[in-house]
Amino acid sequence: MNDWKEDRIGSAIKGENPTVLAKMKSGFAVIGDPQFLPGYCILLGYPQVDSLNDLNIINRQNFLIDMSLIGDAITAVCKPLRINYDILGNTDPFLHAHIFPRYEWEEEERRKYPVWLYPKEYWSMEKYQFTQEKHMEMKKRLTEKLQQLMDKNYK
Repeated sequence: MNDWKEDRIGSAIKGENPTVLAKMKSGFAVIGDPQFLPGYCILLGYPQVDSLNDLNIINRQNFLIDMSLIGDAITAVCKPLRINYDILGNTDPFLHAHIFPRYEWEEEERRKYPVWLYPKEYWSMEKYQFTQEKHMEMKKRLTEKLQQLMDKNYK
């Protein structure tokens, strides 16, 4: 049922990953599994490398620009207070970037600190998990905005 989660990039290439928003210059923009911060997205680097430092300078620029375009799309669609960008690689050993919207409605002790300090259960609670039914409209709007931004900025 969720076999695509075993290989998110491979399933994106095959068109089987339901979280894909768009294919970008540097990889795939996807909506994140947990949506306790509505609009949370990830940029999955493709072709796959271990880290940003493994890319040549042009591919690094493409990755960072793509990451920021995803942030622009989230800002336009979800109207957060700000966007946080996070490139870690500590768990999944391939280049990817987390793009987190941060909201004024978040409790202050959460909003002021990294998203990773939210309780662990927030990442897996069923009520926060991405589903086509709950998040279809937001996903559609993010995809449309991201396409507009790519059309405007990819020259």
